[in-house]
Amino acid sequence: MDTPLAIRARGIAKRFGEVVALDGVDLDVAQGQIHGLVGPNGAGKTTLLGLLLGLSVADSGELEILGARVGRALAVSDGVAGFVDGPGLYPQLSARQNLAALAALRGQEAGSAGIDEVLGQVGLSDVADDRVRGFSLGMRQRLGLAAALLTKPRLLVLDEPSNGLDPAGKRHVHRVLGRLAEDGTAVVLSSHRMDDLEALCSEVTILATGRVVFSGPLSKLAAENRELDYRLLTSDPEAARRLAGDTAGIRTVDGAGPRQDGGVLVVRALVPALDDLVVKLVRSGVALRELAPVVSPLEAAFLALTDQQEAN
Repeated sequence: MDTPLAIRARGIAKRFGEVVALDGVDLDVAQGQIHGLVGPNGAGKTTLLGLLLGLSVADSGELEILGARVGRALAVSDGVAGFVDGPGLYPQLSARQNLAALAALRGQEAGSAGIDEVLGQVGLSDVADDRVRGFSLGMRQRLGLAAALLTKPRLLVLDEPSNGLDPAGKRHVHRVLGRLAEDGTAVVLSSHRMDDLEALCSEVTILATGRVVFSGPLSKLAAENRELDYRLLTSDPEAARRLAGDTAGIRTVDGAGPRQDGGVLVVRALVPALDDLVVKLVRSGVALRELAPVVSPLEAAFLALTDQQEAN
């Protein structure tokens, strides 16, 4: 049996005066899935997140959230939490007081144990009684996530949740989101950080000028992608260049000779041709010390698809 959908959108359209923010958007997000939303500025990401959070309503189309049809009135669906354009917080209050106040605004009973639990989840226990006005951007983002977790959501909607986070904070947030998905919560997040999306998401939707230009698993995106540039660091750069030149479908793109920064060779290829080159390197006794795309498959597809859409 297929996993039930947390979000089902068909033909969603939204205008602001003469500006078309969303133009016939379809979106499926399964329960327990972390789904990435990608697009250039002005693509419609914030508008779509706002619809999911009940901050606005679509002009046309069908939207179901957690199995319930969304009507024409502004309302936050039960079981949905998150934030767009950063969490709304009270700078003069402490982290703990902010969570208590936000819970009270929702008409929610949030005891000290529940508040301590979510503060611990996002790694803010040590600053629970500090005023938020002194928090960094990353700490505010984590406190916003804690506020969303208080509701024990079945759908969590986040806008740039890694914004301002240091590596430790980002790792902490990633763990929280991963555990939520394992427990069946659907997570939709928008981010300009392709590395975050590739680390977290099983599926992504790419928007350009209010339209969906791709939606599906990352593996499908990589398979459909054009040639990518790859960095190869080997024990014998001259031999690697020679073997690359003898392999069908491989082109070197970094000049006439091996670069001087450790002998890194950059080649352009599809994955099957790259596999052939790796086999040749191994058979020739050339050690392969590094093989990585110069630009990730998600970023390459994002640039190609959005450029193509904007050109039409």
